[in-house]
Amino acid sequence: MNDIRYIRTERLLPNPYQPRHKFESEEMLSLADSIKENGILQPLLIRRINNSDYFEVVAGERRLRGAILANVDKVPCLEVECDYEKSAVLSILENIQRCDLTFFEEAAAIGQLVNHFGMTQQECAKRLGKSQSALSNKLRLLKLPADVRYFIEKEGLTERHARALLRIEDEKQLWKVLKVIKEKGYNVEQTEKYIDLLTGTPKKHKKTPSKIYKDIRIFINTFNKAIETMVASGINAETDKTETDDYIEYRVKIPKNLKQA
Repeated sequence: MNDIRYIRTERLLPNPYQPRHKFESEEMLSLADSIKENGILQPLLIRRINNSDYFEVVAGERRLRGAILANVDKVPCLEVECDYEKSAVLSILENIQRCDLTFFEEAAAIGQLVNHFGMTQQECAKRLGKSQSALSNKLRLLKLPADVRYFIEKEGLTERHARALLRIEDEKQLWKVLKVIKEKGYNVEQTEKYIDLLTGTPKKHKKTPSKIYKDIRIFINTFNKAIETMVASGINAETDKTETDDYIEYRVKIPKNLKQA
């Protein structure tokens, strides 16, 4: 079915695999005001539940909540043919790609795709447009206990704070560190240094790579200037240059007994 239909909101049920758990009240009130003024501009995607008169929201739960707040009793919907598993996967993918999930919600959503629905990390990374390493780093966040994750979000700590805390294996020590971070207002760098001291195993920070000039002409010019400097200083340096399709070869002869110019 491809026709847009208006369905009563009480017949629309949320997707149980909706990865977004927080719907900020201020944001939802703003959306409700927009819906009152402009209506719902993009139809919700829905699927029928077991040939009944009820539907599951595949994508668009935020719009549905906004419509209910705005006292709109019917919303535009587009019915799609899919089973519960495909509905769940589409809901998760749609929400991740919206980029408004918290980092823990995103990690949990990716975890569902991999652990519950059997997607490989490679397939999941491709569907989400992420590198496999970035996806693995997201999944590692789920190693933190649920109450620790809740505390991190409640206190407004960042994803980098959470990554640093992964280095602490003892849960009691983890809570002590969280208490210090909260009381002293540690930023990420201060947190990492504090954990370095506690664990005695400094994090391996990425070294800034030396600047490498990919344009070989810069090296050639540097080499030629070195030869010119030697000659200008009275050193009778002789050079021989051979060039092929694959390489450039320089041979330099410098006399051992140097005469002052």
